[in-house]
Amino acid sequence: MTVSPALVLFDMEGVLSHYDRSARVAHLSAVSGQAPEVVRHAIWGSGLEARADAGQMSDEEYLSELGVLLGCPIHRDDWLAARHASITPYTEVIALAARVADRSRIAVLTNNCRLVTDHISYLNPPVAQLFGPHVYASASFGAAKPAAQAYLRCLEQLGVGADETLFIDDTDTNVAGAINAGLHGYKFVSAEALAQELASRQLL
Repeated sequence: MTVSPALVLFDMEGVLSHYDRSARVAHLSAVSGQAPEVVRHAIWGSGLEARADAGQMSDEEYLSELGVLLGCPIHRDDWLAARHASITPYTEVIALAARVADRSRIAVLTNNCRLVTDHISYLNPPVAQLFGPHVYASASFGAAKPAAQAYLRCLEQLGVGADETLFIDDTDTNVAGAINAGLHGYKFVSAEALAQELASRQLL
């Protein structure tokens, strides 16, 4: 990319915040009375989370199926409390994103169901405050990263071309997916390295 990008698209968990799966599991284990390994299987081992992230079910269907797998009803407030416990904002990276916003548009694309973005002000207040309405869940686009559809439908919503966009994620697979979809990609490893990358692209 020889010119500064028109849009910087950030992943959330692993880039803008730390994601502690064990805290989420512990909360739902306490709510359901199930052992942590049962909770982990219900969320990830069963494929439920992947299907929800890809928009293959409604929020209500997701919560209902999770409740069946855990043997008790899981209410929206229980789920949100568990997710809230799992998220710790990376203040250094959020501060970098705020600086980028002076020179480029910014947005978030996260592999999550719509519950996360619908309740982002509770789950991740600093991200909600900085990015406003431009925090997008993969479920809204009917596919999860690294599928090209996830990136391209997000960019369609934003009205920005793939070749004008820099995508930042903490996983090789998702960065490669972005590049394959025509975006520019960067793998996040630290706030310090990201600052250098952004400066090299005239974004700081």
